[in-house]
Amino acid sequence: MRVIIIEDEIPAANRLARMLKNISDETEILKKIDSVEAAVKFLEITDRIDLIFMDIQLADGLSFDIFEQTKVKSPVIFTTAFDQYTLKAFKVNSIDYLLKPVDEKELIQAVEKYRNLYSGKENEFSEQIAKLVREINNTKFRERLLIKRGQQLSYLKTDSTAYCYADGKFCYAVDFNNNKYLLENNLSQLEEQLQPNKFYRVNRHLVVNIEAVSKVYTWLGGRLKLELLPATNSDTVVSRERVNGFKEWLGQ
Repeated sequence: MRVIIIEDEIPAANRLARMLKNISDETEILKKIDSVEAAVKFLEITDRIDLIFMDIQLADGLSFDIFEQTKVKSPVIFTTAFDQYTLKAFKVNSIDYLLKPVDEKELIQAVEKYRNLYSGKENEFSEQIAKLVREINNTKFRERLLIKRGQQLSYLKTDSTAYCYADGKFCYAVDFNNNKYLLENNLSQLEEQLQPNKFYRVNRHLVVNIEAVSKVYTWLGGRLKLELLPATNSDTVVSRERVNGFKEWLGQ
């Protein structure tokens, strides 16, 4: 199986390569690529690729840009630290994905899925990729949040929203002036509807705007604790399984 890895984090690329080798001695890592530009150049001159592992966020842009600049004939397994809107598109189009850090059992299952579903189906796969890119590009994110004021409905601009938090059965938004609003949506809905480069769900109870993150501290058990502006009484500790994703989101 001839594989290329498109990943801009060298440790992550090397770890994935080792795991693939452990799965099968017949795996050949043709190349490790760290950018959209380099990937496009390589794919234009190489067609002997069985499978591509592709991170979503690369040093010079999103990996979806690759599909707009060249034809990708090989199946792709995406890797990502984000479990938000893109994942639904992958499921709809039967394109697999792995959340970082990549789990070996899930990697084995993904490779088996490739072998069972995509081997010898290049044309079908290309159509699925094209559909996926169209869906991602057409995705609309909320610009306003619906809020309740007694018997009245109003809205809060997402750019003015510092964070949203759950309190029992209710969900609230807080703006940068520290005003609190009762929302119609729950956090799971907001997680999918807010722009993922601006908002991140740090734990079960809290979604934060990047502009509200004042300080980040290391915390117990390898977790992180946030200091937000305006301050909040809600739990601001980044859950352990979301730490890697948060770091990638913070530094993108």
